[in-house]
Amino acid sequence: MNVEAGVADDFVLVPPRLKTGDKVRFISTASTPDKAAVLQRAKILEGWGLKVDFGEHAFHKLAYLAGTDDERLHDLNLALRDPEVRAVFATRGGKGSYRIADCMDFDAVRRDPKFLIGFSDITALHLSLWKHCRVIGVHGALMEDEGQVSEENEEALRKVLMTSEPIVIRSRRDEPTSALTTTGSATGRLIGGNLDMISTAAGWALPRLCGAILLIEAADMYLGQVDRQLTMLRKAGHLSSLAGVAVGQFTKFKTRGGLTIIELLREHLERLSVPILGGLPLGHGNKPVSALVGAIASLDTASRELTIAG
Repeated sequence: MNVEAGVADDFVLVPPRLKTGDKVRFISTASTPDKAAVLQRAKILEGWGLKVDFGEHAFHKLAYLAGTDDERLHDLNLALRDPEVRAVFATRGGKGSYRIADCMDFDAVRRDPKFLIGFSDITALHLSLWKHCRVIGVHGALMEDEGQVSEENEEALRKVLMTSEPIVIRSRRDEPTSALTTTGSATGRLIGGNLDMISTAAGWALPRLCGAILLIEAADMYLGQVDRQLTMLRKAGHLSSLAGVAVGQFTKFKTRGGLTIIELLREHLERLSVPILGGLPLGHGNKPVSALVGAIASLDTASRELTIAG
């Protein structure tokens, strides 16, 4: 059931919300995580009433990867196939999910959809899952700030995973990308995440974006990399017919020759002639929250809110 092969646009798999007593599993599809940090997050989830376990290779290390491709894929597919596992948490991003994003057990996902929670490099998995299964995922994580997970971050993820309430994400005026906000409103499925992974997926794991609200965020790249990625996506037609753009956190960018990341983004995004809402706390910045990718979202620049159907 691949939407690219003719599945109706209204076909969507919505995983069941988590409830007390459900088992969830941490796996590493990209780089090796800090074990102590992961165990701290596990304690938070246990405080929600969830049972937590870990993939066999969750803490393995092979250069910049958490084990070989086969090991990481084994843990991911085992979690997707296990009927007792009700959600799959990525331990971290980093690098490597793109190497296995086309090898997931899509049949298992269609039989028993469950939330995959992660962002950054995990965007490659979200995009591939939407392309092949049209299953809704969670762009987010329990993120630490100075060794602690903020109450706002924790509550946002708990709400996404354990309630069906609409999710309202408000633009923060102190986020630099807030300056990119234009005028207008838009409604469409929220698709995207990390810009580096969106461009990496183009041509093989990137779904059609027609009518979508494109979510983008990025961290710790050169301005020229962002310029190349957006140029390729625009000129290849991937950004044609978007409904709108939701801009999250662009962090750790340095000004080069007087050009800022905000100016560079404005140059590319305003050419799309769609409403843009910036300043969204989604990404690698301060106190990020969580969003459902694949869900219907409404972007309103007047209220400076992104509302996602629960």
